[in-house]
This record gives sequence, C-alpha cells and structure tokens, in this order.
Amino acid sequence: MRRLIDLVGKRFGRLTVIKYGGKNNWGKSRWLCECDCGSKVVVNSSSLNSGHTKSCGCLQKEKATISCLNRTIHGHKRVKKISKTYVSWCGIIQRCTDPHYNEYEYYGGRNIRVCKRWRNSFENFLEDMGERPEGRQIDRINNNGNYCKSNCRWVTSKTNNRNKRNNHLETYDGKTQCLTAWAEDIGIDRRTIKKRLKLGWSIEKALTTPVKKRRKK
Repeated sequence: MRRLIDLVGKRFGRLTVIKYGGKNNWGKSRWLCECDCGSKVVVNSSSLNSGHTKSCGCLQKEKATISCLNRTIHGHKRVKKISKTYVSWCGIIQRCTDPHYNEYEYYGGRNIRVCKRWRNSFENFLEDMGERPEGRQIDRINNNGNYCKSNCRWVTSKTNNRNKRNNHLETYDGKTQCLTAWAEDIGIDRRTIKKRLKLGWSIEKALTTPVKKRRKK
C-alpha cells in the first residue's frame, strides 16, 4: 500500500493545505485547502502536485478579468477605444494579482488586495466609484489598505503622489500630510521644516516658529 504523503501546511499556488479530506470514490486522496482569497476548496493530491489546481477558481476569474480588455462592457470597451474608468479598474486588478506586473511587489507583493465586490465585476466598481473624472487617478486613502469603496477616491496626480507610503508624513493639530503640503499651508520652505525636524524640533515647533529674516549687509 502506497504511503500517504502529508501535505498539511504546504502551499500550491494560492492554496494552503489545512487538513486531510479523505479519499474520493476512485481512491484518490483529497485535501481541504484555503485560498489566499479566503475561500476553502477540496482538491485531489494529483491536481495539487501537478500544478493543475492553484486556487479556488479565483485565479482563473482574475486572468479572465485581466484579458477583459478584449470585451465590451457598458460601452467602456470598444474596438480601439477604452474608457479611462475601465483602464483604472483593470489596472488595480493587474497590480494586485499579476506577479509579472512591474510594480506587483508594491501591491500584491505587499498583500494589497482588491475587494471581492470589485475583483470580478467592473459594474460594481463603476457603481461604487462612478466615472473617472478628467485628470484624476484612483488613490487609496490608507496606503496599507485594500482597494475597496471605503478606502478609495478619485484624486489629482499631485494628491496621489503626496499620499505615497514613502513620503515623510507629519501630524499636527489633528491633520496628517506630507512636508510639501505643510510647507504650502504655512508658507515655510519645505527644506527649512525638514532641517528643523532633523535637529530634533517637535513638529509643532517646526511649523509654528517664524523664519528669521536675514539682515542685509
């Protein structure tokens, strides 16, 4: 009798084996697996080991979504014409699900996900976010949060760039923003604020202390 190889704890694509599921009617071993999307599915050993099954089915759906640029949905995709709203939707899915995407490490690689409501439905995304305004981009309010209605907004590229996670953010008087924005608000050069903070000044002192005018020689 062939010895059963324990697969519990092993990963196969998006699936993690959590327990043995017995044998099917043909005597093949089955395993209960949890997908990265949160769903659970029972898969045969042979399908896992061969790489034939790598997810609960969401991977295939997302691949279909990424290739959706060849489809027409509510007038947002026609031959030689793609709406900007549709491009934004496809973009967030690609950077969160496609390991070959050049910025995947900053999104899917950081466990940033697209909510289930949006992941396989452009219609839901359009209903929640509306048409993409001219000159706007989709932005996550919390850069460590997922793409979902409560955490997304349409913003200018200027606002989007200021909301990047590698920006130097400071909070004062209940308001959090990058140094460039603080500099614009209070009329003090960004380099001055940055230098003050490096000297150990509190953010309150750095923002509220007037800049001494240089005496003319």
